[in-house]
Amino acid sequence: MALFEISTDYLTRVLVDLLNTPSPTGDTEYAISFVQGELESMGVPTERTVKGALLAHIEGLREDKPRGMSAHVDTLGAMVAEIKPNGRLRLKALNGLMWPTVESEGVWVATRSGRQVRGSMVLKNGAAHVNRRASEAERTADTLEVRLDERTNRAEETRLLGIEVGDFVYFDPRVEVSDAGFIRSRFLDDKACVACALAAIKATKDAGITPAQRTTLLISNFEEVGHGGFDGLPNDLREYVVLDMACIGEGLRGNEFHCSICVADSNGPYSKGLSDRLRDLAERRGIDLIPDVYPHYGSDGGVYWRAGGRAEVALIGPGVDTSHGYERTHIDALNDTAQLVAEYLVDE
Repeated sequence: MALFEISTDYLTRVLVDLLNTPSPTGDTEYAISFVQGELESMGVPTERTVKGALLAHIEGLREDKPRGMSAHVDTLGAMVAEIKPNGRLRLKALNGLMWPTVESEGVWVATRSGRQVRGSMVLKNGAAHVNRRASEAERTADTLEVRLDERTNRAEETRLLGIEVGDFVYFDPRVEVSDAGFIRSRFLDDKACVACALAAIKATKDAGITPAQRTTLLISNFEEVGHGGFDGLPNDLREYVVLDMACIGEGLRGNEFHCSICVADSNGPYSKGLSDRLRDLAERRGIDLIPDVYPHYGSDGGVYWRAGGRAEVALIGPGVDTSHGYERTHIDALNDTAQLVAEYLVDE
């Protein structure tokens, strides 16, 4: 039987607010500040790393086997790579963006001055009444462009708006929460897990139960480009539980309604001892935890090991459909994940 009651209202509110806070890799200050505010409102001390990640220090009854956890706040996104002669923008994707999924999406271009300029992603020469092959054209960084909602037809006019190469581009998340419990949005990877971590910590605080071990929570900000998972973590960790979205697709068992545990990914297996312990804990607490192997996946756990981390590492997270596209999960998977994190924090 579960020890904690997860506040669904809090979990949903925090997730929606976080999803609506842009944080592409390299431009995560707003989201990091949001998470920092939530943690400090619970009385959890925090600090920033030099790279801009967030560390939260959670007191434990003991510290003979200190623990770490992480979830990443950085998301896919893009930067301005070129201001084209016609005033439109060619973009550089930040890691795993799939170009066909962002055609027709609304965007904001964030300038150095703080101004945000509205626009949308469109196909170059995309009018069906002009280009008979528009529907057949490949969607890439070179065929899609940002059409700005400003009167600009030349590169010089676009620059007068304050836009320059290197400006970050935010894609509309389009967050929706249905009465049936589905949450649909871009960037559930990995903001869903950040919200789960916050809800789990809140549940332990509300119950007045102190975690079993000193625990450091890392909210990393460079996971999507592969160097976030070691940033500032203590050298004496014995266990490291990474929270990241669970894959859904052909050949996998995971789904949108449950928490999954990844026993192996592209980099090989995670720690059997810690993974088995989490699975046993889930069984004792009535949480249906689904084991899976992810075929094309890496996490902050792998980065931690490659950087010299010595702790056991395990990976859990809620099932997320259509990863790196217009994603969807269900509140049941989020509740299960938050519940398991809370149980792990206090488990002896």
